[in-house]
Amino acid sequence: MKLDSIFSGKIRVKLLTKLLLNPASKVYLRGLERELGVSSNTVRLELNKLNDMHLIQVQSDPDNSKVKHYSVNIQHPMFSSLRSIIMQFVGLDQIIEQVIDKLGNVEKVYLTGDLAEGKDSPFVDLVLIGDVDKNYLYQLIQKAEELIPKKIRVAVYSKEEQHSFLENFSGPYFHLLN
Repeated sequence: MKLDSIFSGKIRVKLLTKLLLNPASKVYLRGLERELGVSSNTVRLELNKLNDMHLIQVQSDPDNSKVKHYSVNIQHPMFSSLRSIIMQFVGLDQIIEQVIDKLGNVEKVYLTGDLAEGKDSPFVDLVLIGDVDKNYLYQLIQKAEELIPKKIRVAVYSKEEQHSFLENFSGPYFHLLN
């Protein structure tokens, strides 16, 4: 099974995130259609693909055989790994939502360090490019750290210093926000 077949498409990632974050949850086609804001056919196609990969299970509702509910297949050999990936990315989403979006003057964000290499780490290392109120930034980081099980380390560069960072940084990094 190729990873690009698992993570291709925004809808599929949203479905996997929903199911992997709460493995006990069961979802229904119509509910997903409303929640994701896409057609039932789009959701059905993605659910069928996930089912073909055996990542999810389909069961008929005992009270109404026409209604199917879907749940993650916790017996799948990649369940733990995929859940770990989703949890890490949800942590990053929390950082973006709780910190970066509230700062307002951030132009770019780079993830660096072990997480940028795909390794687990107790730290989330970020480089922010923009005009940032550092006192407010540290207040937001403190709140975000309460939501995720990682410490957040941040380096801040002005827009003018961005080129210096890119030229002199030797470790791995990737864009979280452009």
